[in-house]
Amino acid sequence: MDFITVSKAANSTEADLVRSRLEANGFMVNLKDENDTVSFGYGSPLGGVQVQVPEAQAESARALLASQGPPSS
Repeated sequence: MDFITVSKAANSTEADLVRSRLEANGFMVNLKDENDTVSFGYGSPLGGVQVQVPEAQAESARALLASQGPPSS
């Protein structure tokens, strides 16, 4: 199964919020680069965390995220 990036989060907390939104709506979610963190402060990932869903769900996931606006922590 190929996963496609539908959102890029600045940190793992933001990625978890996006993942929760998607999972609550029935999407299968993969977080890519979640563990590639720097040992500074809260451990922000280099280049962010990619929120991914299966290719067949990508268009619907993007539409859902766009309709709900940015996550708030």
